[in-house]
Amino acid sequence: MSVPTPLTPHLSKEEYSAVYPPSEDTFFLLDTLELNPLSPDPVFVLELGSGSGVVSTFVKTLYPLACCVAVDINARAAEATLETARTNKKKVEVVVSDLARGLEGLHGKVDLLIFNPPYVVTESISQTKDDIDAAWAGGKNGRQIIDKFLPRAGQFLSPRGVFFLLGIKQNKPTEICQIAPELGLQGNIVAERKAGIERLWIIRFTKNAEGTKATAQFSKNK
Repeated sequence: MSVPTPLTPHLSKEEYSAVYPPSEDTFFLLDTLELNPLSPDPVFVLELGSGSGVVSTFVKTLYPLACCVAVDINARAAEATLETARTNKKKVEVVVSDLARGLEGLHGKVDLLIFNPPYVVTESISQTKDDIDAAWAGGKNGRQIIDKFLPRAGQFLSPRGVFFLLGIKQNKPTEICQIAPELGLQGNIVAERKAGIERLWIIRFTKNAEGTKATAQFSKNK
């Protein structure tokens, strides 16, 4: 049975001037998460760049017992995420943070990590946290934010953790998969979809042996 897309009647055009709205990439991500279920169910879920909150609310529907934490650098997006969860009668913890900084307590605990990053190729990334451009402007090759977080992703994953990352063809997904082992990760493209002029992809990462050792060492040294 298909899981319904969360309702967002509370989000107005004014809100969408500052908050990334549910779009083709959002629905692609929802479909991929539903078609790639985790077993056993995740205990901790972390979404970066929650925007409207549709993804985290959807995941809470998929995994009702999971603790879902949604993070966005944009305070208005964080408010929208919280309201989307409430509207759909789901509980999602919401944090205003830049790429989960300050959430080091979740290192080694996240069973499901999700990131729909700013991936559009632009001359630079946005320097304004509450600007809508920060939701899509990815800088050179659309990779500046992706490359900033990727080395830290494995630190958050539990031994059985899975990380879903979304992007477009210009982000060079094959290259991302090739460099993943150097970061303690193993990545494979698990879904692709054409959306207008863009070719979307989603990479599914897990920890490789080195990544598991690195997290174990980090936990030991805390």
